Amino acid sequence: MSVTTGSDIEALCSKCGDVWHVVVAMVGSKVVKVHCKECGAEHRYKTADGKHLKTPAKSKVARPAKAPVERFDTPRVAADLNKPVRTYAASEAFAIGERVEHPSFGQGVVEVLDGAKMTVFFAVGRKVLVCARAGTVTGLSRPKPFDHANPPAGGKPVGNQ
Repeated sequence: MSVTTGSDIEALCSKCGDVWHVVVAMVGSKVVKVHCKECGAEHRYKTADGKHLKTPAKSKVARPAKAPVERFDTPRVAADLNKPVRTYAASEAFAIGERVEHPSFGQGVVEVLDGAKMTVFFAVGRKVLVCARAGTVTGLSRPKPFDHANPPAGGKPVGNQ
């Protein structure tokens, strides 16, 4: 027996739990929407055991593998072995070719300087670090709180006076 729009069908109602429904909408030969005879709700078609009809998964087309990312095992510039290794600090300025000791990345060589940034070659890869930042040691200064009892000259006092 073929199912058509308007015919009775067994489907699970998510609102009242009844199974007697009328087919409301179909796509091709597939039932997609039903109307419950008990509570009057319209919902997607679910089989009487409560499961949605599964559609087959699309077959995937095999794609060619991506080209591997080129990794460099040596820095772009030679390390200056005449100078000692310096500990990294954001407040200090560095020169190209200087050796830097970083607490997380280990020892590296400065390759590129760009304003307040530098690119350093480490064993784990290239990292962009901050350098030559003035005021990083002192931190930010806080504005002074407003004293309501003693306003600046020309202002009105606030509070019980």
